[in-house]
Amino acid sequence: MRALLPADVVAPYWLNVEARRAVADHAAASAPKAPSPTLPGWTIVEPLPTEQLLGYYREAETATGVPWAYLAAINLMETRMGRIVGASSSGAVGPMQFLPSTWAECCTGDVTNPHDAIMGAAVYLKTLGAPDDMRKALYGYNPNDGYIGAVDAYARNLLADSRAIYGYYSWEVYVSTSAGTVRLPIGFSSSVPQDAAAYVVAHPQDVSPVRD
Repeated sequence: MRALLPADVVAPYWLNVEARRAVADHAAASAPKAPSPTLPGWTIVEPLPTEQLLGYYREAETATGVPWAYLAAINLMETRMGRIVGASSSGAVGPMQFLPSTWAECCTGDVTNPHDAIMGAAVYLKTLGAPDDMRKALYGYNPNDGYIGAVDAYARNLLADSRAIYGYYSWEVYVSTSAGTVRLPIGFSSSVPQDAAAYVVAHPQDVSPVRD
């Protein structure tokens, strides 16, 4: 595969592979879980324009020293840069996915507001050791080796070439379920978990041909 890639694509390609492998290796270290039979109770929205998000990331970097690329990578991992509106399985909310209790301790403003959430993430990461020790700070943000490895790889890709953000920005939301890997397009909205098999029957165009 590597021999077929253009020279300028090799490095970013392998950083993206590294990110995926980090998540997969972490999952493989635990007992396998059966895919969920339901889709999450989320709403999928159009993210803010790329340049607006970039402005927020860079503003947060200026204020705290936390590299903008790590904030972008967290935003990508957590909510596909704001596409996902809804709580995680642990109750985290907002585009940077804060537990309400954590937000109350570290941050100000509205946890669901992209500007406030990105600035809050930078402030929180700084209290956890960033920018001097980003892996330590990321572990405090989410103590999951797969998550840390993926965020770090995506961030290094962005730091090597900031244009990578335009590719990441276009990534859509996919969910692994017992009915297959399902795309949740902009406009999807459910306040409660939804039966995946029934959704697939009604929306066959959203079934990915490749299982996650």
